[in-house]
Amino acid sequence: MTVINADGLIMGRLASKIAHRLLAGETISIVNAEKAIISGAKIATYEDYEHKRSLGSHEFGPFFPKRADRILKRSVRGMLPYKRARGKDALSRLRVYIGMPEEFENAELEVVEGTDIDRLSTAKYITIGELSRKMGSKF
Repeated sequence: MTVINADGLIMGRLASKIAHRLLAGETISIVNAEKAIISGAKIATYEDYEHKRSLGSHEFGPFFPKRADRILKRSVRGMLPYKRARGKDALSRLRVYIGMPEEFENAELEVVEGTDIDRLSTAKYITIGELSRKMGSKF
């Protein structure tokens, strides 16, 4: 099992790299999901996610999460063929956690190349934790 610390990593780049590895058969756990970042202006990012949440109806969806761990898992799901058997199998091998669970405190955390905050040319970003709190999450 691979344990990845999402602290300071760009969510979209992280999600695409993880989706590729899940399809290859790895089992991955992501910790500190609330500390991953989304690049772009805070207000624009918040409005985009709020618009996604307001689509559809409460009965039929689409359903979009508020919690930080579920936002990250949903972005990985979007990069998988989740309606097919191999995509469902790949998604079942992914675990996403808010904070650092006790079971992973002594585990070796892997670094995912090319997903660090240093890639951003501007200082415009928002963490997933900030976004989820603005949307009403209570984590």
